[in-house]
Amino acid sequence: MKYLLAAMIIAVSSSNYLVQFPINHWITLGAFTYPMTFLVTEICNRRYGPKNARKVVYAGFAVAIAISSYLSTPKIAFASATAFLVAQLLDISVFNRLRRHQWWIAPFAASVMASLIDTGVFFQIAFFGEGLPLLSMMFGDFLVKLGLDVFMLLPYRLSINSRKDNTQILINNSRMPIFNV
Repeated sequence: MKYLLAAMIIAVSSSNYLVQFPINHWITLGAFTYPMTFLVTEICNRRYGPKNARKVVYAGFAVAIAISSYLSTPKIAFASATAFLVAQLLDISVFNRLRRHQWWIAPFAASVMASLIDTGVFFQIAFFGEGLPLLSMMFGDFLVKLGLDVFMLLPYRLSINSRKDNTQILINNSRMPIFNV
């Protein structure tokens, strides 16, 4: 789980730094790194359950927000913190409710919903009142996240297949199937 925590910290910190660099009028570099946070959360949720996934989110959040405060502006750090917690906790909840469906449904649905919420919350706080084209930036950001949500299904599938016992996980002292093929 320590590798997942390290991956979360790196993904959040780099995204908060990179969001300051627009590629054009509708996308920033941060849109390409942030979807990794959902992959980390979903792998943790699948392998260790929602309680441990929340622990990774909270711990990653605490360290990443401190780093982000240094790497970016306070407004971006605050916007990121707010959007991150709301989106990640939504991701865990949606994923956990759908975990018994086919292997790709839970991570995809959770990532898409969380990406939509994260994008809306982050851009509304981080760039409000700065005269930027918020709607086009939000749309572009979400489209990139949506594409990466699809792409992240491959490393997710490889990750769950790399486990020796990939058929069950212990959650609340009961056996649950990890995925149905």
